[in-house]
Amino acid sequence: MKNYLEILKTSELFKDIEESDLLSLLSCLGMKKIDFKKGETVFFSGQSADRFGIVLAGQIQIVQDDYYGNRSILSQIGAGNLFGESFACANVKTLPVSVITTTESELLLIDYCKLATPCAKACTFHSKLIQNMLRIVSIKNIALTQKIEFISKRTTREKLLAYLSAEANKAKSNHFNIPFNRQELADYLSVERSAMSAELSKLRKDNVISFQKNHFTLL
Repeated sequence: MKNYLEILKTSELFKDIEESDLLSLLSCLGMKKIDFKKGETVFFSGQSADRFGIVLAGQIQIVQDDYYGNRSILSQIGAGNLFGESFACANVKTLPVSVITTTESELLLIDYCKLATPCAKACTFHSKLIQNMLRIVSIKNIALTQKIEFISKRTTREKLLAYLSAEANKAKSNHFNIPFNRQELADYLSVERSAMSAELSKLRKDNVISFQKNHFTLL
């Protein structure tokens, strides 16, 4: 696990925790590292939500499939970031979403009960760990609220412009890259891919945007 200390130090979960405490913490929480191939399911919808994870390497998506097989991407998560923590914190009995890998990935799975309950050793970093978790959950709730704002727009054009404007603000530039391919973007915004592609072409023709693959410019 020492090989992953640098990436773990970038995680918000371990913010303001000394490196000397980090290895002890990993042992205290009973963390388990698992490797996954591209396209594998980490957590299935319907299974228990007693664990959450950290992406050590690779990338995952949180997805929700309806009865007819239509997929919505709730979020995409890269190295150093957490997944599944909100469901574990809420003590949800069964997951309403699935977690899948979009690349070969190395993940660290954590028992939430061990994080939330101070151990017999009374480790001083436990309270800081809980504070960090509360901040992470709060920030992700804000991000989810923003996504709701995107998909609540009436037209595909409005959804696209709301999302692209938010990405430009995040990048602090009118030139930016988005983390999705076309199908993933359509799933994220809950629109048909063909309709979205047509609208992107119209926006480019109207000189509102320009793009090359995942690189966009707001004009």
